[in-house]
Amino acid sequence: MSTILIVEDNEKNMKLARDVLQSRGYVTLEAVTGEDGVRIAIEKKPDLVLMDIQLPGINGIEALRQVRADPDCARIPIVAFTASVMSADRSQITVAEFDGFLGKPINLKEFLETIKEVLETGRSR
Repeated sequence: MSTILIVEDNEKNMKLARDVLQSRGYVTLEAVTGEDGVRIAIEKKPDLVLMDIQLPGINGIEALRQVRADPDCARIPIVAFTASVMSADRSQITVAEFDGFLGKPINLKEFLETIKEVLETGRSR
Protein backbone atom coordinates (compact mmCIF):
# COMPACT_ATOMS: atom_id res chain seq x y z
CA MET A 1 0.00 0.00 0.00
CA SER A 2 1.11 3.56 -0.62
CA THR A 3 2.83 5.69 2.01
CA ILE A 4 1.60 9.27 2.43
CA LEU A 5 3.44 11.98 4.36
CA ILE A 6 1.07 14.50 5.97
CA VAL A 7 2.72 17.84 6.78
CA GLU A 8 0.17 19.64 8.96
CA ASP A 9 0.52 21.73 12.12
CA ASN A 10 -3.14 21.62 13.16
CA GLU A 11 -3.70 18.59 15.40
CA LYS A 12 -7.37 18.11 14.40
CA ASN A 13 -6.64 18.33 10.67
CA MET A 14 -3.72 15.91 11.09
CA LYS A 15 -5.87 13.40 12.99
CA LEU A 16 -8.69 13.57 10.44
CA ALA A 17 -6.38 13.12 7.45
CA ARG A 18 -4.46 10.32 9.19
CA ASP A 19 -7.60 8.47 10.29
CA VAL A 20 -9.24 8.71 6.85
CA LEU A 21 -6.10 7.56 5.03
CA GLN A 22 -5.33 4.73 7.45
CA SER A 23 -8.95 3.52 7.29
CA ARG A 24 -8.42 3.13 3.52
CA GLY A 25 -5.23 1.11 4.05
CA TYR A 26 -2.64 3.82 3.42
CA VAL A 27 0.48 4.01 5.57
CA THR A 28 0.96 7.53 6.97
CA LEU A 29 3.95 9.52 8.11
CA GLU A 30 3.55 12.83 9.94
CA ALA A 31 5.35 16.15 10.29
CA VAL A 32 4.19 19.37 11.94
CA THR A 33 6.80 21.78 10.51
CA GLY A 34 8.04 22.43 7.00
CA GLU A 35 11.58 21.51 8.03
CA ASP A 36 10.45 18.13 9.44
CA GLY A 37 8.37 17.54 6.32
CA VAL A 38 11.41 18.06 4.09
CA ARG A 39 13.60 15.83 6.29
CA ILE A 40 11.06 13.00 6.41
CA ALA A 41 10.33 13.23 2.67
CA ILE A 42 14.04 12.95 1.88
CA GLU A 43 14.66 10.14 4.39
CA LYS A 44 11.54 8.02 3.76
CA LYS A 45 10.63 8.91 0.14
CA PRO A 46 6.85 8.54 0.51
CA ASP A 47 4.60 7.92 -2.48
CA LEU A 48 2.77 11.22 -1.89
CA VAL A 49 3.07 14.30 0.32
CA LEU A 50 0.10 16.33 1.59
CA MET A 51 1.61 19.75 2.37
CA ASP A 52 -0.06 22.47 4.38
CA ILE A 53 0.99 25.94 3.20
CA GLN A 54 0.91 27.87 6.50
CA LEU A 55 3.42 26.05 8.71
CA PRO A 56 5.70 27.02 11.56
CA GLY A 57 9.25 27.56 10.28
CA ILE A 58 9.44 27.37 6.51
CA ASN A 59 6.11 27.44 4.70
CA GLY A 60 4.76 24.69 2.47
CA ILE A 61 5.90 26.38 -0.74
CA GLU A 62 9.51 26.57 0.47
CA ALA A 63 9.28 22.97 1.75
CA LEU A 64 8.06 21.91 -1.73
CA ARG A 65 11.09 23.61 -3.32
CA GLN A 66 13.50 21.91 -0.92
CA VAL A 67 12.01 18.44 -1.50
CA ARG A 68 12.07 18.95 -5.27
CA ALA A 69 15.70 20.09 -5.09
CA ASP A 70 16.69 16.58 -3.94
CA PRO A 71 17.17 14.49 -7.11
CA ASP A 72 15.86 11.34 -5.39
CA CYS A 73 12.65 13.13 -4.35
CA ALA A 74 12.01 15.44 -7.30
CA ARG A 75 9.26 13.19 -8.69
CA ILE A 76 7.33 12.61 -5.45
CA PRO A 77 3.86 14.12 -5.99
CA ILE A 78 3.15 16.94 -3.53
CA VAL A 79 -0.42 18.15 -3.02
CA ALA A 80 -1.17 21.50 -1.37
CA PHE A 81 -3.42 20.78 1.62
CA THR A 82 -4.64 24.11 2.86
CA ALA A 83 -7.41 26.34 4.09
CA SER A 84 -5.92 29.15 1.93
CA VAL A 85 -8.51 29.22 -0.81
CA MET A 86 -8.40 32.90 -1.78
CA SER A 87 -7.56 33.38 -5.47
CA ALA A 88 -4.19 35.03 -4.67
CA ASP A 89 -3.23 32.04 -2.50
CA ARG A 90 -4.47 29.64 -5.13
CA SER A 91 -2.36 31.31 -7.83
CA GLN A 92 0.74 31.14 -5.58
CA ILE A 93 0.09 27.42 -5.16
CA THR A 94 -0.32 26.99 -8.93
CA VAL A 95 2.88 28.93 -9.67
CA ALA A 96 4.79 26.79 -7.14
CA GLU A 97 3.78 23.73 -9.23
CA PHE A 98 2.13 21.55 -6.63
CA ASP A 99 0.71 18.39 -8.18
CA GLY A 100 -2.75 19.05 -6.81
CA PHE A 101 -4.81 21.06 -4.37
CA LEU A 102 -7.01 19.96 -1.48
CA GLY A 103 -8.93 22.51 0.53
CA LYS A 104 -9.82 22.39 4.20
CA PRO A 105 -12.17 21.56 5.71
CA ILE A 106 -11.90 18.18 4.02
CA ASN A 107 -14.58 17.07 1.60
CA LEU A 108 -14.18 13.31 2.12
CA LYS A 109 -15.15 12.26 -1.42
CA GLU A 110 -12.92 14.88 -3.08
CA PHE A 111 -10.08 14.13 -0.65
CA LEU A 112 -10.03 10.40 -1.42
CA GLU A 113 -10.54 10.89 -5.17
CA THR A 114 -7.65 13.37 -5.36
CA ILE A 115 -5.34 11.08 -3.36
CA LYS A 116 -6.17 8.13 -5.64
CA GLU A 117 -5.76 10.18 -8.82
CA VAL A 118 -2.42 11.69 -7.80
CA LEU A 119 -1.06 8.30 -6.73
CA GLU A 120 -2.10 6.81 -10.09
CA THR A 121 -1.08 9.64 -12.42
CA GLY A 122 1.27 11.91 -10.46
CA ARG A 123 -1.14 14.87 -10.72
CA SER A 124 -4.73 15.84 -10.10
CA ARG A 125 -6.93 17.56 -12.67
